[in-house]
Order: sequence, then C-alpha cells, then structure tokens
Amino acid sequence: MFKSKPLAIAVAVATHLSFVAGSVSANVLEETVVTAQKREQSIQDVGIAITAFTGDQLERLGWTNAQQVTAMAPGVTTVQPNGEANYAIAIRGVANSDFTTNVESPVALYVDEVYISQMSGAGFQLYDMERVEILRGPQGTLFGRNATGGLVHYITRKPTQELDGYIKGTVGDYDQYKVEGAVGGGNELVSARFSGSYNEADGYITNRLDKSNDLNNANDKSYRAQLLFTPTTDLDLLLNVRHGEQNIDTGFFENVSSVETGKLTPKVFNPVLEYLDNDGDVYAGDYDDPGYNELETDGYSATLHWNFGGMTLTSITDYSTVKRKYIEDSDASPAPVFNFFLNTDAEQTSQEIRLNGEAEGFKWVTGVYYLKLDLDDSNGAISDPFVGPAPTPGAEAGLQNPYTSSLESYSVFGEIDYSLTDTLNLVLGARYIEDEKDFAYSTNAVEFLDPEQRNWDAPSNVQDLAELAAYKGNRSDGEWSGRAVLNWSLSEDMLVYGSWNRGVRGGGFNAPIFPLSPPLDYNDATMSYDPETLDAYEVGFKTSLMGGLARLNGAAYYYDYQDYQAFFITGIDTITFNTDATSQGAELELQASPVDGLDILLGAAYIDIDVELPGGDVPSVMSPEWNLNAMVRYEWPMFGGYVAAQADAVYIDDVIFALTGLETVQQDGYTVANVSLSYATEDRKWLVTAFVDNVGDEEYKVQTFDLSGPDVFGMTEQYYGTPRWWGVSLQYNFGG
Repeated sequence: MFKSKPLAIAVAVATHLSFVAGSVSANVLEETVVTAQKREQSIQDVGIAITAFTGDQLERLGWTNAQQVTAMAPGVTTVQPNGEANYAIAIRGVANSDFTTNVESPVALYVDEVYISQMSGAGFQLYDMERVEILRGPQGTLFGRNATGGLVHYITRKPTQELDGYIKGTVGDYDQYKVEGAVGGGNELVSARFSGSYNEADGYITNRLDKSNDLNNANDKSYRAQLLFTPTTDLDLLLNVRHGEQNIDTGFFENVSSVETGKLTPKVFNPVLEYLDNDGDVYAGDYDDPGYNELETDGYSATLHWNFGGMTLTSITDYSTVKRKYIEDSDASPAPVFNFFLNTDAEQTSQEIRLNGEAEGFKWVTGVYYLKLDLDDSNGAISDPFVGPAPTPGAEAGLQNPYTSSLESYSVFGEIDYSLTDTLNLVLGARYIEDEKDFAYSTNAVEFLDPEQRNWDAPSNVQDLAELAAYKGNRSDGEWSGRAVLNWSLSEDMLVYGSWNRGVRGGGFNAPIFPLSPPLDYNDATMSYDPETLDAYEVGFKTSLMGGLARLNGAAYYYDYQDYQAFFITGIDTITFNTDATSQGAELELQASPVDGLDILLGAAYIDIDVELPGGDVPSVMSPEWNLNAMVRYEWPMFGGYVAAQADAVYIDDVIFALTGLETVQQDGYTVANVSLSYATEDRKWLVTAFVDNVGDEEYKVQTFDLSGPDVFGMTEQYYGTPRWWGVSLQYNFGG
C-alpha cells in the first residue's frame, strides 16, 4: 500500500507556504542541457526519453548516491546488494540478473564517455558531478556497447581557470561518517581539479553469533584527479586519473526456511541445515563465517578536443582495471555448509575517435571505437556436501571454477540530423560491430587448506582434488545497430517524435558455479549464447507549460526481442540461454516550478514484458508493472538565508528476481519515502541538511536466491533494502 502520509504533509505545507511567504527563493528544476546525441542540446529538443539532473540540482536536492537519482526516473529501478558503491540498474524491465563477472549488462554505464564494462566496476561514489543523464531505450548507435535497455551517463565536474571547490561532511545513523570535497583552478594554459570521498558506517545487520561483527557496513574511499591543458582556443587535452576502494563485511542474507521446492515455509524446521530463523527480524541472523567484499578500481583516460575547419575531432583513450574478491555466508546460518565466492581481475582498454560537423540544414557525427577486455576470474564455493569430506584435517572441501575471457571489439558508426522543414527533423544512425571473444573454463573439486585465513583462495592454500569438467570456446560475431527518428516541432513549446531503434548485445559464455545437471552439458549449446537483438518502436512528446514553469514529457514503446539473453536460475544451476521476448509500456514525467521556491517532480511508468520459456511466458526480473515516483520541495527565505523542506517517495509494484517466478523469488509492491530539511545562507556558501531516508522503515527485498527443497539447502536467501537512516550534513562552497 502507498504510504503517502509524509508526502501529503509536505505537499500541504509547501502549498500553504507558497501563498504566504512572498518568496524570492530560487527553483531547482530548471531546464537541463544534455549530450545524449554527442552535442549540447536542451533536453526538450531531443527525441529520446531522458531524465537528467545537473550537479547543482543534485546538491540542493540532497541526492548523494545512484539509487536516489535513478529512483526519480520513471521506469528505472536500482539494486544495491553490497553497499552504496555497488549497484545494478534496470530500465524498462531490462536488467542483468547474472551475477557472474564475465557478463556485460544490457544497461550500459558511462563515466565521462568511458564505458564501464564490469558491474563491480560501477563501485564509484557519486560526488562532484556536473550532470547525470538517464537515457531509456536502446542507445547502440552513438554509445557503442550493449545498451539494449538504455544507459546512465555520469559526467563529472571538469577543471576551470577560476579557483573553486567545496567540502562536505555527514554524520548519521549506525555511526556513519562521510566526507567529500573538491578543489580546482588554473590559468589559460593549464587547470586542475582534485576531488575525493570517504564514507564509513557500522553494519546494520546484526550477527547474533558474533555481536562485534555486524554486517553490511560502509568502508568506501575514492578520488579523482584531472588536469586540463588548453594550449589554444581550438585545442584542449584532459587527463583523468581515478581510484576507488571498498572493503565491507558481507553474507547478510535473511535465511527463510523453504523445505518445499519453490515455496516459503518460514515456520518449518530446516532439516538440511538443522536450523530455523523465525524471529521476524530481517536485519539479524546467525552467521558462522561472515564474508567480505574487497574491491579496487583504477582508471586512466585522456580526452582530446580539436576544432578545425568547422569540425570537431574528439579522441577518448582509456585504461581501466577492476580487482574484486568476494565471499559470503550463503546458507545464512550457523551451519558450515555453503560459502559462495567470486573473484574478478579485469583489464579494459578502449579508444574512441569521433568527428562532428554541420552544414546548412544538417548536423553529423561519425567515428570508430575499439574495446579490449581481458578477464581472469573465478567463482565457486566452500561447500562440503557437494564434493564429500576433505581428506586433510582442518581443511574444507569445495569447488573452484577459474575462467579466462578475452574480448576484442571493433565498430564504426555514424549519424546525421537533417532538417526536412523548419519544423520537421529526421535523424538516421547506424553502427557496425565486430566482436572476437575467446573463453576457457574449468570446474574443479578442491580443498582449502586453511579456509579461515583472509587469503583463503591463494594458490598455496588450494589443493586440487579433481577436474570435474572443462570447456574452451570462441565466438566471432558481426552485429549492427540502427536508429531512425522523426522529430516534429509543433511549436516552440512542444516536440512530438516517433522512432525505431535496433539495439544489440554481444554474445557470450556461461561460467556455471556448480557442476551442471543433465540434460545440460559442457558443450557449445550450453556454454555459449548468441547476440541479442532488439527492435524498439517508440512515440513520445515533450512539452513546456505555464510559460516554461512546467515540463510534461511522455513516451510509449513496443519492444520485439530476438535471441533474448535470459538468465535462468534453478536449484544450483545458473545458465544464460537465448529465447524471444516482447515488451510494451509507457512513461509520463512532470517537472514543475509553479511559484518561486516550489519544485514538483512526478513520474509514472507501466511495463508489460514477457519472456518465452518452455513452460510458458513469464515477466522479466526487476520489471514492476507499475513504478511511481514523486518529489516536492519548497524553499523560502528565513534567518537571513533560505530554508527548504523536501519529501520524495517511490512506489515499486510486484517484482520477481528469477525467471522461475516461484514464491521464493517474489516481492510484493512497496513504497519508500524520504524527507529532509535544509538551510542555506543567502550567498549559498553554507548548506546544512538534516534527512531521514526510508522514513517509514519499510522492509522490502531487493534480491533473493532460491536454494529451496531437500535436494539443495531447504532455504531461500533474502536481501533487504536499507532500513530507516537519519543523518546531518554540512557543506561549504568556496570560489566560483
């Protein structure tokens, strides 16, 4: 049920104050300039469904993480299973539910035009941002990788000649301490900017076996250093170095008895684990072997812009690495039965060269893109029941599945924007892609000689017992994406568009965690899957109302997938395979600032997606039929500055977390609401904010894993979203 009381109070207060305050306060939701078509345009002039926020808007709205931003975009949902700095995004029901590390998401993430191939590589904190753009629908023409669902582009603040920056500190619930800041400046020839963030908090999951070791804590740090050279007015070179770290305690699933396959039996003792957790506290458990997530990301990029002859040449060179070591107490019980792990060692090199220009009546862009991705990863389990007792005293048996993957991708692309008449524009674009991928995998019975040590998977600590299976494969795929859009400007305040987009997602390979069960085998048919193709048809409108004080945008779409890449979990087998799928839906988004100081943001999305399975069609994972969001903010003069009250809420309809659709992988609809109160000095140099997130203390699942039935573990893992969390932040802006 939609818990609207906090939001209704905020709306009533804001409406009343708008009539009595005589405010001269500034509004937040001003029109945003975006670069969705690789050039600067008003968001209202682009025939793409876009939600975007500037860095100043994020600052004043108090949004500090990706989940807060995406929650305010219709049809977009976010899962953050391992802290604020790790997340996956679903757009219009298109999501990556495969948690193995060799799979690229159908929703692409970009930071400063650099593609982030690894989901775990999304572990950067959201700070010192220039803008965030969320593009819904396939974006495979100008953005080159796997964006069948859409993409999120994070654009950071760049160096300027003027000295400016900020520092912000936050204290909050669970002994949270967070500090972030930035400083930059320079001259006509060279300028620099350095920004960083550090966040720590105690875990909010109580471990009843060891009360000194609460889980799902925060321990994140990140920095970014940028150096901008401008030798002439027509040439600039930006060097960017970035680093991120996370080290938290994991293994915080709620253990729910599921002794019958696919069913929750919360009051029935689990004979497999000889355990029952029925205290009703979803934020507490008995974890005999808590795990951890150690993540380190590094990146180095060089971006060149050269204006010559009426054209602009852009070159983006990047080298990035992701190193991750993850292990969890998957049985979420005192029983030493099942610890699952993932290791990632990824290196990514990319090069894009792009040329933009324009002539009378049309604009154009063309370019080439190269991506090389090398992975040396593994997954597996410390799990005695699967491989028998360990022969060495003190050791524990399990599975270790190392795999290597090498991808080289080449593509060429182009797009033109042609004015057919003064009010009618035609956009045509295409990209051709060649992917070469090699893959090698094996699954091995091993024993971990000292599983208690931190570096438990070091080669010296792993004794091979037997190779259970092995596979080697390679793929060579040629794919093409395309785009055709007709934009009709009915007036200066209204745009109507219709589009066809062909999106593609490259083929790949499976890396099963456990030995496959018949009829599955370690052959090409099981281990390899083909590229995914999507034909998306969309109509939409963008309109400005009330003399520019409000914007109402809407879109309706139909998706037709061929070779949809479906990730299927059944028991302990995890396999991606090709099938077909269709989807249809619509979105409506309103941003309004009807009077000084009052901002309103409303959004609604409807999604109906069907994935074809042998037993019948099922909805996709993380695809709620209805997704509603609302935000109201009112600011008025007081105490020689400005006070602002804000409330926002998001409603997520029923979802499933696996294509089985069983009771064990379902979440009923829920609402999460947040409130805040802030004060800014008249010059806006100082800003203090008090906030309460999840003010209703809503308990809602954001991920589940079905390990039900007597043939598995007789339980279901449930991971819940963050509970109620309060905090106070103080920010000082200087320069500028």
